[in-house]
Amino acid sequence: MMMFRSLLFVIWMYGLMAVLGILFLPALLLPKSVAFWAISIYARGLIFGLRVICGIEVEIRGRQHMPRGTVLYAGKHSCMLDVFIPFLVMPAPAIILKQELLWYPFLGWYALKTAMIPIDRAGNTRTLKKMVATAKVRAEDGRQIVIFPEGTRTEPGAAPAYHAAGISGLAKAIEAPIVPVATNAGLCWPGRGLKRNKGRIVYEILPPIPAGLPRRELMARLQADLETASDALVDEGRDVQKHLAS
Repeated sequence: MMMFRSLLFVIWMYGLMAVLGILFLPALLLPKSVAFWAISIYARGLIFGLRVICGIEVEIRGRQHMPRGTVLYAGKHSCMLDVFIPFLVMPAPAIILKQELLWYPFLGWYALKTAMIPIDRAGNTRTLKKMVATAKVRAEDGRQIVIFPEGTRTEPGAAPAYHAAGISGLAKAIEAPIVPVATNAGLCWPGRGLKRNKGRIVYEILPPIPAGLPRRELMARLQADLETASDALVDEGRDVQKHLAS
């Protein structure tokens, strides 16, 4: 039954993307704020589908830890939902994402319109410098920068592999606090495969890490904060899933 529900959700997810993508095509010719609003509607649609079709609740905690002004958000990355959550809590996120997403219908169009930050994940030092330079421009425009420090989706509890050069380079360039965002999303929405699992997805915005820390201290603190909080959310999520299964 859960696999059937999961297939229905996949149909909902891509069907809604196509419907809203076409419905909001005029937004591509209007100010960016309209496109941000359109993406936030899609994000709410995803959450609605998860709840109604799959029995998955989504909770966002820690909004009181979100500073005003220029910020670098660094979050755990488990699934596609992670990319859309920022549009529900930030006015104008600039997400660092793989450039292949720009080739996707609808998704790529709106990513271009809202000036996301595409990168070649197999890139070199030149790619890193370009990412940092673009992020600095977006930050100067008042955008909130969002990066996934591991660069790809990871399973809950997997050993972390943070890209220190990218994080520290961004932090130094935009001179802003870093806000870690923990999650247990991979329990309900695995990074690979179609099946979704009942439960509660939680995104927890953690207290900011101040700007200006030395690279080693910054990475040690970021990893400790993110992994500790995410592990706690995974344990909490597993308890919820056990309760639902009993």
